[in-house]
Amino acid sequence: MKKYVVTLTADERVELTGLLAAGRTAAQKVAHARILLKADAADGGPGWTDDRIAEAVEVSTDTVGRVRQRFVESGVAAALTRKAQAKPSRERVLDGAAEARLITLACSPPPDERTRWTLRMLADKLVELEVVPAVSAETVRRVMKKTW
Repeated sequence: MKKYVVTLTADERVELTGLLAAGRTAAQKVAHARILLKADAADGGPGWTDDRIAEAVEVSTDTVGRVRQRFVESGVAAALTRKAQAKPSRERVLDGAAEARLITLACSPPPDERTRWTLRMLADKLVELEVVPAVSAETVRRVMKKTW
């Protein structure tokens, strides 16, 4: 007995078959639509097993199970689209305002009769100006690479 049983309504079936017939749709979305159509256990639906669906659609049985689960818990739209990514594991050291200060600083004349700013000097100056509590030269390099 399946824990997540897919039973499509007539409207959902029409929507999914229309998606398959459209032609220009993301491959992952097409695969998930095919999974839902093959897994349909409603009257007139094929009601295939996960193994048979996985073989026909060329995905893993885990993928079939996840699509079933997302359909039952959240509906057709959620089953067809990718799951939203979680927030980044850490906050950015330099936000937009701090990046702007860094660029302004890098465009200013370098100190102590130097010919140019070094990454370490820029990082130290940002800390000295209390833009950020601490920043590495590598972080400064990444921001400068992105903007220059």
